Amino acid sequence: MSNIIDGRSLAKKVNQETADMVSELNEQGKNPCLAVIIVGDDQASHRYVRSKHKKAQQLGIKSIVKALPAETTEDELLNILNDYNHDDDIDAILIQSPLPKHINEKYVMSQINPDKDVDGFQVINSGKLFLNEQSNYPVACTPKGVMTMFEEYGIDLKGKKAVVIGRSTIVGRPMAALLINAGAEVTVLNHYANIKEYTLDADIIVSATGKVNTVTESDVKDGVVVIDVGQNVNDEGKLVGDVDYDGIAKKASYITPVPGGVGPMTIATLMRQTVELSKWSDING
Repeated sequence: MSNIIDGRSLAKKVNQETADMVSELNEQGKNPCLAVIIVGDDQASHRYVRSKHKKAQQLGIKSIVKALPAETTEDELLNILNDYNHDDDIDAILIQSPLPKHINEKYVMSQINPDKDVDGFQVINSGKLFLNEQSNYPVACTPKGVMTMFEEYGIDLKGKKAVVIGRSTIVGRPMAALLINAGAEVTVLNHYANIKEYTLDADIIVSATGKVNTVTESDVKDGVVVIDVGQNVNDEGKLVGDVDYDGIAKKASYITPVPGGVGPMTIATLMRQTVELSKWSDING
C-alpha cells in the first residue's frame, strides 16, 4: 500500500508559515494585499473566490474582491486592472477565469503587472519559468504546490522519468517546466497519446486531464509516484480525480487523494505567493 500525500495537512503547515510571514511584515508596517477581479455570474467561480477571500482574511492578508457584471466590457475591465497595477497598496492581482466570451482572456491576462501576477500566468513570468531564471517571480500555484509536496515528502526528482498528462497553461506546461528545472526527464502527453506506452516506465506521473480513470492500475509500475490534479464528478456524484485511486494505491510508493490532495495546496500556495510578492516588492524596489 502506498504512502498517501496528505495535502490538507501540508496546507495547514504552509498556511501557518504564511501567517507568520504576514506577522513579520505587519511589524514592518506592511499589510500584504490580494485583489481578485471576477466578471459574470459563474457560480463555481464565485464559490472559489469566496474561499480565497475567506482564507486570506484568516491569514491576515487584506483581500479585495471586485465583482463585475457579465456585460462588463473589455475596456472597463482593463481600466480597473490598470488602476490595480499602479496601486502601491495592492501586492497581488488575480483575474478569475473564465471570463465572458466577449472578453479576450489571454490578452487581459497579459496586461497584469508581472510583479503582481499571483497566478504566474503572465507571459513574462512564464518565460522566466521556462528559462529557469534564478530570481524572484511567481509561478502557477497548482504546480508550485505540487513541488512543495515533493519537497515535503523527500521525493527526489533528479534523473527520474516523469510523465505529465495534460498540457494546459495552468497546470501541465508549468508543471513540466518545474520538473525539468528540478532535473527530471519529462514527457508531456495530450489526449491523442497512448498513455500506457509512457506511464508504464514512469517514476512520476502527474495527471491533469479532467477525465475519470485517465490512469489505471495496469498503466503504472510498482513504486511509481502519482500526483492527481483532476477534480471530476463520477456517475455516483462523488468527487474523484483522474486516476483509479484504489487500484493504483496498491502499487504506488506515493499518491495524492482526491479530495484532500492537490486542491488544498493550490489555495495555500496562492496565499503564500501573495505574501512573497509583498516581500519581493521591497527587494525589487
